[in-house]
Amino acid sequence: MCVGLSAKVVRVDRGTALIDADGARREVSSQLLSDLEPGDYVMVHAGIAIAKISESDTEESSHVLAGILNPKDNQLS
Repeated sequence: MCVGLSAKVVRVDRGTALIDADGARREVSSQLLSDLEPGDYVMVHAGIAIAKISESDTEESSHVLAGILNPKDNQLS
């Protein structure tokens, strides 16, 4: 299974973007996305921003990932 990480774009410069994913910052390739700007949200896989997403998409993916990482916290009673 492949997992993408959602993140907020902090800075864009010559084919790279500085992203913030829950406080962790790193540079990724932004060459696949031509209209990327600071404040946008992206899905990142293998160090590459692969898609622009909405803020609600980011919240949903964080919730799903938390459920995968902490399955006992999300069991139905």
